[in-house]
Amino acid sequence: MKWGYNWELGPFEIWDALGVPATAGRLSKEGREVPVVVRDLLASGKVAFYDERDGKRSFFDVARRGYAAEIESPKAIHLPRLHKANRVVRGNPGASLIDLGDGVMCLEFHTKMNVIGSDQLGMLRESLEEVRQNFAGLVIGNQGPHFSAGANLMLLTTQIQNEDWDEIDLMIRTFQKATSTLRQFEKPVVAACHGYTLGGGCELAMGCDHIVIAAETYMGLPEVGVGLIPGAHGTKEMLIRCTEQFIRNDETDYFPGVRSAWETIGLAKVSTSAPDAAKLRYLRSGETTVVLNRDWVIGEAKAQVLQMAARGYRPRPQRTDIPAIGQNGLALFKLILQQMRAGGQISEHDQKVGEKLAYILCGGDLTSLHFVSEQYVMDLEREVFLRLCGEPMTVERIKHTLKTGKPLRN
Repeated sequence: MKWGYNWELGPFEIWDALGVPATAGRLSKEGREVPVVVRDLLASGKVAFYDERDGKRSFFDVARRGYAAEIESPKAIHLPRLHKANRVVRGNPGASLIDLGDGVMCLEFHTKMNVIGSDQLGMLRESLEEVRQNFAGLVIGNQGPHFSAGANLMLLTTQIQNEDWDEIDLMIRTFQKATSTLRQFEKPVVAACHGYTLGGGCELAMGCDHIVIAAETYMGLPEVGVGLIPGAHGTKEMLIRCTEQFIRNDETDYFPGVRSAWETIGLAKVSTSAPDAAKLRYLRSGETTVVLNRDWVIGEAKAQVLQMAARGYRPRPQRTDIPAIGQNGLALFKLILQQMRAGGQISEHDQKVGEKLAYILCGGDLTSLHFVSEQYVMDLEREVFLRLCGEPMTVERIKHTLKTGKPLRN
């Protein structure tokens, strides 16, 4: 019932949530039949179909009139049970660090839609320090409805209205450092994704060494829909992923790869599944594990951490060879945008955002092809993000999305 019809609770879990004795009493009072299995449960002295102790769950075995341990895969880790078993190492209102056992830590977000703000980024810093000292590696994941719907737009709107530009700049720097340096951490970091993995959540996942992803995952960078660009290394990462397959020589034309990144971000493409996310280059084949059973995502991520640690994990240096095609490429993008604007396909603000995005992907003010560092591209990201925050139409888009959940075409 849970897998086939997307129920949050199964039939007997619903009985437990309502309270078996109270519900049975109400049925009797209303003259309705109480099911035999419920009568058997109450007659045995039990008051619930499930019992949880020490992080493990038992179920009421009708034949034995007692509890029997559930037989589950080792990969079926349940974070709420670990909370009850006092396996939380650290926590704040927006995130927790949970000991998964066998030397693996889990960073769990638990806000509405698991949006990312100061609580989550602060706990990420603490988790890395904890793992550095006491654990073999880190899983970033949760068992809420979604991995993360991105950055906290409500907080950003407040900062824009207060004109806290220095605070926004610091926030972007902090977010960029958190997402872009995970591969330089000395121990493996694996993302466990499901549901909405959007915006900052997508950028966080792309920064990890490996992604374990549920087959039904909606992954993407939709920031353009609110008049912004991916500012937490997402633009840089898509530029790398869309150009890394090119054979490099003096005659290589990188424009098709840069255009692919520009279209994916500019059209706010969101995957409809894990395989679709790979086609859009949000995932790399050698760094991804797709899991059909969502209950196994955290456990599979834990297994990946242990495998990488056992193989002798080594951090990877940041890239310094990212192709930036310069002003010639930027001129082509401006021409494409002018044609789209003339054809009524985009608004004036869409055109402005598209040009700013192309400015980053082409390397800013470079006059010709150069090979640049990750930090160079992220500096451009931050510059453009701040400028777009100051655009009144961007603020209108953000407010409209927060109010309606839908993009505004202004």
